[in-house]
Amino acid sequence: LQGMAEDLNTDDPGSAEQEEVEAGSTGKGKHKKVLSEQKLKRLKEEHERRGVVYVSRIPPHMKPMKLKQLLSQYGETLRVYCAPEDPRLRKLRKKKGGNTGKNFTEGWVEFVDKRVAKRVSLMLNGQRIGGKRRSAYFDDLWSVKYLKRFKWDHLTEEVSYQHAVREQRLATEISAAKRERDHYLAQVDRSKALAAMSERRAAKAAAGDTSTVPAIKSPAVAASGSKRKAPSAATAGAGPGGAAGVAAAAGSAGGAG
Repeated sequence: LQGMAEDLNTDDPGSAEQEEVEAGSTGKGKHKKVLSEQKLKRLKEEHERRGVVYVSRIPPHMKPMKLKQLLSQYGETLRVYCAPEDPRLRKLRKKKGGNTGKNFTEGWVEFVDKRVAKRVSLMLNGQRIGGKRRSAYFDDLWSVKYLKRFKWDHLTEEVSYQHAVREQRLATEISAAKRERDHYLAQVDRSKALAAMSERRAAKAAAGDTSTVPAIKSPAVAASGSKRKAPSAATAGAGPGGAAGVAAAAGSAGGAG
């Protein structure tokens, strides 16, 4: 009987499919899990049934999990997203000695049923948050609005877009800072080059002035030079006539001899 059962199991096509599934589960052959049309239809209906409410103001000290806990009392919630405040405001508040915790400015809460989300927004909008009297947001008011035909995918797209815009703005600012730095460094190099050129020109001008100035002679050399160049008194006083007298005197001296 056991042998006949084994033969039946080997001939059964379902057992072969089961072996393939087991092989895929062990990792030898990985198969992608394909959803059936009914399951896809059910998931699409669940997605279309969901609703999102918008909280325009989140009180200080309230965290996303606390917001979800407060709203879960009125209906089943799925996801919560709260936008953090500007880091510069938090830094300024900490500098002035205020609250050092992280606050949030606005939030979105997804409900399983959009009818519940709409009812919650109509019921809580403008009402006191309540809770424990010692809580920091006991007297704060709800500011809730139901977003018609708004899905969570729209929020993720908006968040991604804002992130891309912020990254692009940051890249632009960094590029502008780099250009300003390069311009400043170029101006510094240019000023250094101009200063070096002016120094070289001043050195050349100083060297040219020293070469054109005549050499200064000592007083003794100047006196000896003036004695050589000064004419004799007889030659200077005789002129043309004086020269003839000198010649006549020389001739008479020769006849006497």
